[in-house]
Amino acid sequence: MRDSDRASAPALRTFERIADRWGLDPAERYRILGLRKSTYYRYRSDPKQAALAPDTLERISYVLGIYKALQILLPRREAADAWVKRPNQAPLFAGEPPLSVLLRGKVLNLYAVRRYLDAQRGW
Repeated sequence: MRDSDRASAPALRTFERIADRWGLDPAERYRILGLRKSTYYRYRSDPKQAALAPDTLERISYVLGIYKALQILLPRREAADAWVKRPNQAPLFAGEPPLSVLLRGKVLNLYAVRRYLDAQRGW
């Protein structure tokens, strides 16, 4: 069994917990993960059988980093969890919620949001 296979179920469970906190619907979840709808539902129904591709694991890693950065920047849990859906005037977001960038479908979009938050933290 590959390391990525062993990491798949815990990574998917962690992603789902974060997505729950952010109030993401299923379509938003599989879009962020870069999965087809049927693949997402198959993995969701039995995470132990999930064998996530490196691309999907990378996406989850960025989501984890975004989540962690928000917890540091916005220590109130409610504010941190709501941030992804609030309009943001930073140039990256152009008045749209950060979720709109996350939903563009590319790993680069998740990286850009993560990088933005790291810059806000002074990293």
